[in-house]
Amino acid sequence: MKYRYWCGECGFKTPWAGESEGRLAQLRHYERWHGGIAPGGHREVRCRWSDRERACLAVACAVVLLVVLVVFITSWRHQL
Repeated sequence: MKYRYWCGECGFKTPWAGESEGRLAQLRHYERWHGGIAPGGHREVRCRWSDRERACLAVACAVVLLVVLVVFITSWRHQL
């Protein structure tokens, strides 16, 4: 997972990074621009699909497509 931290004092947001890297970037921002204020704001989480999840989705779509194709061909043959 990747995280982006938003400043609670201004519109600054860190780039997408790991949790510790993002938190460190937020702390550095507060030290530089808002000295003496405790870090605030919120954390945004971006979940990306893993390669395994993408492969499972592709297989599931292929199976559904195959079932639809078989049903279509079967119903078409019965009409002849």
